Amino acid sequence: MITMLALSIIVPIVSPHEIDAVDLSKCYQPPSGRNWFGTDELGRDLFTRVFYAGRISILVGVSGTLVSVLLGLLLGSISAYLEGPLDAFLLKLHEIQYCFPPIILVLTVMAIIRGGTMDLILLMGLFSWPTTYRLTRNQVLAVKREAFVEAARLMGNSTLKILFKHILPNIMPSITVNATLLVADLILLEAALSFLGVGVSPPTPSWGNMLNVARSIYVLSRMWWLWFFPGLMIVAFVMGVTFLGEALDTIVNPHGKVES
Repeated sequence: MITMLALSIIVPIVSPHEIDAVDLSKCYQPPSGRNWFGTDELGRDLFTRVFYAGRISILVGVSGTLVSVLLGLLLGSISAYLEGPLDAFLLKLHEIQYCFPPIILVLTVMAIIRGGTMDLILLMGLFSWPTTYRLTRNQVLAVKREAFVEAARLMGNSTLKILFKHILPNIMPSITVNATLLVADLILLEAALSFLGVGVSPPTPSWGNMLNVARSIYVLSRMWWLWFFPGLMIVAFVMGVTFLGEALDTIVNPHGKVES
């Protein structure tokens, strides 16, 4: 995972080819010493494009996770600390949205607004907050009953100070684990949406829209390198992030799994 991330950053240095360098005399060339991953329909070097696409896919996944975690953390903290009617409303809203897979919601909105990459990031974050919300709410409900929180309240500390100084630092390890696993989910979501044509739009490459060529039976059977390498990157990176999340989970919660 770290190697893939590093190569995505330094690919202009490692690769002798430009990302958009077209050479129609070398279309659909299989992997070779000159073009390690082969070439595409315009003769562009696939190695360069695959790792440049990694920048986009990872950026979308991480940015969407930040939006989702910040929203879920904010709503979950407020909901659990204040409780009452607001908590009941947010809990019901969370349950309603949880019934709909994010891919359906994002796909529908993106198809309507025909948005770009920034719209995709915001929508992925807005429709993925319930997991972080539920985890935050449960953690805050548990921590707010601890003696040190009650002592802080009796000393006259404000609600914001209690949340940010006494409660949130105690739940951040679990939130971090959840965020790590969410990155993997959103990278897969971006790949699926881009494959369907409503994610990152060409000519900007992403792992998902590079897999779009795999819809052709001819490409699947005769030009395996066009879909194999982008697919391999998705599988390898997502597995790496998932293993990292599981390792962090074991450290943070040795006696139980993080709710997801």
